[in-house]
Amino acid sequence: MSKTILARWLDPQHEKLLLDQHLTDLEEVVDSLGMEVERKERFIQNFNRVLSGDTSNSELSLAMSAGNLPYSKPASLKAEASDSAFRKEYENSGMSFISFTNSRNKELEETFFYAPVSGLISDGYNLKKNHLGVDVVARANEPVKCIADGTVIFSSWTQDSGYVIMIQHRGNLISAYKHNAQLLKKVGNFVNAGEIVSIVGNSGELTDGPHLHFELWYNGNSVNPEEFINF
Repeated sequence: MSKTILARWLDPQHEKLLLDQHLTDLEEVVDSLGMEVERKERFIQNFNRVLSGDTSNSELSLAMSAGNLPYSKPASLKAEASDSAFRKEYENSGMSFISFTNSRNKELEETFFYAPVSGLISDGYNLKKNHLGVDVVARANEPVKCIADGTVIFSSWTQDSGYVIMIQHRGNLISAYKHNAQLLKKVGNFVNAGEIVSIVGNSGELTDGPHLHFELWYNGNSVNPEEFINF
């Protein structure tokens, strides 16, 4: 205490040195916050682009997303150099990636899911074709049910996929329902398993008849819905 007081009395530069050090510390904090904000913004932009159907950017590998988290046809999350940047964004955001092995998907295999609709699958899950879900042909105006308890994270119109609703479930699981005629839930709504969330339709440009395009995402990776749900 006495040394500090004497230093202030005897050294006119002492206060300036303290202020300079304090400014330096603040600059480091601001720089760190700026980098974090920029990273978050890039993540959100990528996420939204994927959901809107824009998969042309080489950084996009999923995405969730979340279509724009609307959501159309996100790119596959394969371990390629083209998706390394966006993959890193997911890792930094606290979401871990899984390898597609039976053991890692065991949690999904042991979970009961409601079928969103019942019908004939006209186009199945195919990574090579960039078809990251299943097309289920159903009657127009048939109700679409939520596969499990969760919270609506997206509910809106997209050009390619029409009316889209996406639901976040526990364990980093997201379900997406596209080409609806009508959406019955809003963002932030909690929905129960089996609860009606939308109506089957033929909305959007990428459709040629009433059907539900359904996607399932687990820990940031698309998975084949037929492996876990009986349509």
